[in-house]
Amino acid sequence: MTQLTLDNVSGQGTASSSTVHTIRNAADVSQLVNNSTHGRSNARIIVAIALGGIFLDAYDLGALAFGVKDITREFGLGPQGIGLVVSAITMGAIVGALFGGYLTDKIGRYRVFMADMFFFVFAAILGALAPNAEVLGISRFIMGLGIGIDLPVAMAFLAEFSKLKGRGNKASSIAMWCPTWYAAISISYVLVLAFFYWLPESQTASLWRYIVGFGAVPALVILTIRKRYMTESPVWAANQGNLEQAAQILRDSYNISAQAAPQAEVASAPKSATHKASWKNYGLLLRGHYLRRTVLSSVMSFVSPFAYAAIAFGLPIIISTLFEQSLLTTILVSLALNLLFAFTGGLLAVRLVPRFGARAMTVAGYACQLVALVGLAVTGRPADELHAALCCGFLALFLLGQGFGPGAHTMVYATLSYPASIRGVGVGLNQMVTRFATTISLFLFPILTATLDTNLFWVIALAPVLGLLVLFTLGWEPANYDIDAEDYRQQPQR
Repeated sequence: MTQLTLDNVSGQGTASSSTVHTIRNAADVSQLVNNSTHGRSNARIIVAIALGGIFLDAYDLGALAFGVKDITREFGLGPQGIGLVVSAITMGAIVGALFGGYLTDKIGRYRVFMADMFFFVFAAILGALAPNAEVLGISRFIMGLGIGIDLPVAMAFLAEFSKLKGRGNKASSIAMWCPTWYAAISISYVLVLAFFYWLPESQTASLWRYIVGFGAVPALVILTIRKRYMTESPVWAANQGNLEQAAQILRDSYNISAQAAPQAEVASAPKSATHKASWKNYGLLLRGHYLRRTVLSSVMSFVSPFAYAAIAFGLPIIISTLFEQSLLTTILVSLALNLLFAFTGGLLAVRLVPRFGARAMTVAGYACQLVALVGLAVTGRPADELHAALCCGFLALFLLGQGFGPGAHTMVYATLSYPASIRGVGVGLNQMVTRFATTISLFLFPILTATLDTNLFWVIALAPVLGLLVLFTLGWEPANYDIDAEDYRQQPQR
């Protein structure tokens, strides 16, 4: 059997089933993952499981969308009260992202990933049984903790178990979070439809309790699957100096014959310029060449979720209010718009980002959203069926643009703007900004809808305008760029 030693400066040998790769540092591990042509069945399973957590995040975030009116009526809430209830989940996600980002870098991807599912199970059951608005709000806050913890570690897994270029590369794998999100939203609509027909009419007002409680079922399934298939990120393990574990993961997840180099060879190998996990690493994101990327990612992470939360969470309310349709029609139209446009747009993002890059697709997505929001604002409340169809068209254009543009690639920017050593805190900061924006949007949406009516769309239209400005001002393309090499000083920063 041939033995091949990787040189983290000059490159790597050609992988084959008869080759043993000797790894001396984290750079060697990163190169093997980036360029692997081996069978990757376990790696694909791990990526799928990471997306499963995102699926659950989306389901739980949108679970209350159809129940807002019933919750308001049942608990006697005003606009401010219901705003606090629906935004409690994103308040919890802000706190969860702060700790989740740090813990992802500190104790590893695997441990954090296994722990956060318990938040989902407990919160789903508590929310379904909530006797009052206070308990419901607490349950949603706990749910938010789980979501905030889950996203940084999920993004780290997607980036660190995917190759650098070509189909299924890092940018594509991360962008896959977007259609996964829309699939979860669509399934929640299907469940609403199923419960709508299954429940007796006397239980219709409690529909939201069944939808919220059902979230515990996929959480338990995902937890079981994670326990069976998940493993630590080989790049993180190598960054901690555990080359034996990294080699084992490469053998198990990639079918790559890898072994740790002898200690003397490891000691003489070039060292990685990594950063020890610390709370101070959040400050590191605001220094040097990271500053421009952090500003760009943070602005996108604020404006895009602000606009999307207002439209997506408010979609059932928008449809039922503007078009004055029945609950059944509202469910069906919401489902069709998400599946045909948002979900399809997300699939386009996954397919096309290796070719066009994240920046070009995000610019196009923002442009579509701006046209859609201005169109909704100008059209106003539909006076007839023609205007109602036009408004549906604008909503479809917004969701399509979100799917292939900022919806998919805001996360690509957040994850691939930072190397593995600080990826957890990088995504953690992104998620804090994202959830802060979503919290503001969810809290303000009922209030602004009551005061501005369709003029609300003018306010939302500011989001894509700001997104376009920051993209043109702070040009940065994360797709197809070996960001992890910055930890190992292998290529110039751009």
